[in-house]
Amino acid sequence: MPKLKVAAPAKINLTLEVLNKRDDGFYNIKSIMQAISLYDYLTVEIEEAAKTEIVLSGNSNQIPYDEKNLVYKACIKFFETTKIKNIKTTIYIEKNIPIEAGLAGGSTDAAATFFALNELLNKPLNKPQLELLCASLGSDLNFCLNGGTATCSGRGEHTKKIKTTNQYVSLIKPLGFGISAKEAYTKFSQMKEKSVPNYTEKMEESFNEKYLFNSLEKAVINDHEELLEIKTKLPASMMSGSGPTFFVFEKEISEKFDNKRFQIIENLKFIEDGIKIV
Repeated sequence: MPKLKVAAPAKINLTLEVLNKRDDGFYNIKSIMQAISLYDYLTVEIEEAAKTEIVLSGNSNQIPYDEKNLVYKACIKFFETTKIKNIKTTIYIEKNIPIEAGLAGGSTDAAATFFALNELLNKPLNKPQLELLCASLGSDLNFCLNGGTATCSGRGEHTKKIKTTNQYVSLIKPLGFGISAKEAYTKFSQMKEKSVPNYTEKMEESFNEKYLFNSLEKAVINDHEELLEIKTKLPASMMSGSGPTFFVFEKEISEKFDNKRFQIIENLKFIEDGIKIV
């Protein structure tokens, strides 16, 4: 039975400037996304069967292994798009990226699923078709597929690779809760002051920590004392995506926080690739 293991990297948002609301309910954004050396690993196996069947399992008790999972939805969308039938797909998800953390854990797993199925089934989709498939399922999948450093626009699905900077990064996430994109954008919609400083364009021209920016950080930070604590202890830190994970360009930060209240992932690096075979 054909089998493939792929690495799916997390992302952080060096900038996230939320712009106007679109007719489809999403917001247009300008963002610089960066892939980092924190990976989920998907082992994907296919075999011929009497009908299309999808079996998910994994090492995490925090995610569903049914039709609610983006990996499951990615399988369905792939087979609908390619019109390939009668395949049993078995996927084991080794989850290392925290969930509902602003790190694109679900999106990168879904992009990895598209990539792996396309490889295992002799590439029925070319790269532009694969990009369209990613865009149809979520806002971050296109970036996750390609990785590296990229300027992202639209609702995030339009990506343009830019030069990657060598940088160490550490993550800190409060334990006990996550923040969904829907929650963060709802909070943002209630804000009176929504202006952006155009730091995305400046960061694109020259990497500089002073251009770090996240519109959604302002929307949610006052709702959780843990987020305020992170910002107080690490003033140079910035929230990634819809949060609640913050990142900072330091190798080690664990001595500053209680590991019973915060999850710390240290000594990560910026990487140049996206989904890849391991």
